[in-house]
Amino acid sequence: MSISNALTNALSGLTASARSAQVVSSNIANASTEGYARRSLSQSASVYGFSGGVRLDGVTRHANPVAVAERRLADAGSQFATGTNSFYSRLERVLGTPDSADSLSGVMATFESTLATATGAPDSDIRLKNIALDAENIVKKFNVASDDIQTMRSDADSNISKMIDDLNGLLEQTQDMNRKIFRAMSSGQETAGLEDARGLLIDRIGELVPVRLAPRDNGAVALYTTTGATLLDGTAVEVSFNESSIIEPHMTYAAGLLSGVEINGRPVRIDSERGALAGGAIGAQFAIRDELGVEAQADLDAAARSLVERFQNTTTDPTLTAGDPGLFTDAGAAFATSDEVGLAGRLELNNLVDLDGAGETWRLRDGLGAAAPGDAGDATQLNRMLDVMQEQIAPPSGSFGPKTVSMTELSGKLLSNVSGARVTSDRDLAFANSQLASLENLELQDGVDTDQELQRLMLIEQAYAANARLIQAADEMLDSLMRL
Repeated sequence: MSISNALTNALSGLTASARSAQVVSSNIANASTEGYARRSLSQSASVYGFSGGVRLDGVTRHANPVAVAERRLADAGSQFATGTNSFYSRLERVLGTPDSADSLSGVMATFESTLATATGAPDSDIRLKNIALDAENIVKKFNVASDDIQTMRSDADSNISKMIDDLNGLLEQTQDMNRKIFRAMSSGQETAGLEDARGLLIDRIGELVPVRLAPRDNGAVALYTTTGATLLDGTAVEVSFNESSIIEPHMTYAAGLLSGVEINGRPVRIDSERGALAGGAIGAQFAIRDELGVEAQADLDAAARSLVERFQNTTTDPTLTAGDPGLFTDAGAAFATSDEVGLAGRLELNNLVDLDGAGETWRLRDGLGAAAPGDAGDATQLNRMLDVMQEQIAPPSGSFGPKTVSMTELSGKLLSNVSGARVTSDRDLAFANSQLASLENLELQDGVDTDQELQRLMLIEQAYAANARLIQAADEMLDSLMRL
């Protein structure tokens, strides 16, 4: 080997060592940077005639595509579980738990106890007023719960609009990143940094909707939802959604009163089973708006209906005639079975005995339709109301089943169902978060290990020193030749 060849080899070695040091330094500096994938410098032997050396083949980005894909799906699952869990947790706080005195079942039990107390002294105005107050507490509990369910549905609708705007923006950015990577590859530039940036965009998309990634030519990727909808394949799709300014109990997607989703102008399914965007943060909001909220409202309305019908019955109050409202009314009027949806929000105490209305509490003792006060010591009507609260009746609607229950038991069953759903959602959330944490740890195994990188840096320093020594030796040889 000639001295010039030795110098060429050593210089290429120095260049490779310097570039390797840059790559390792970048790995160490970005060990905690979100979305950063470990790099390594690809090298091979370079042969030009009688000269050799090191050829730099580029920087390789190391990432486990399987681990990343599964982690993204777990991220979407965690977002979905978080959304549904927040709904049940908030609903449980509004309705209360069965052991709480201010829960729905608690105020029912208090009302029943007040009725029982009043039967012992029907002539007591204070006890009659307590009945009216406790009845009003029941009404308020139903009203607040109904309003809160609709607020959560309305918030979900608003969240969907914002999330879909974010999704469209992220898809456009990912499309643009595909183009940048193609241009970089075409000009021979490194693409690792661009791929990191694109990965972060896809991670954010994966939180909104679970996605599958498919490689395309020239370093590009295509994105599909797990239910088969195309989000990006060359060109990003446009996802459209119209936010509603207000949501009432009767307004549902099934009834055509709430917006669905269109992808490039074509309507797609939005249910939680096979919806095009099901499974992530957006799917959770659709589930709250169109499934969980609607089901919760239906059960609440069913409980309100059972309460109204018990007291609207002429058997309970013989002074009523057909079409007269009972103690609990539908916005002041008699309840019609064809108008059950939203009843809990319209529930009112009969104005005749409402302390903020006529306040004629003697009618609780003598009957709502009584022409005048009767015998102050007659507790017959109070006992009828107490009996109807305790009467075992099968719920006429809702998801309570055919078993007969008292009014207090029915409200307790409603609370139990909500608490059970919340416990189930807690478990689902814990599992989703645990799965996500496990997959994140698996993904990190392919990340930057600073100890290994420091070891590589030491080897690079040794290689650099060896190449520098070779150059020094060649220089000494040339000096010796020049002195001849």
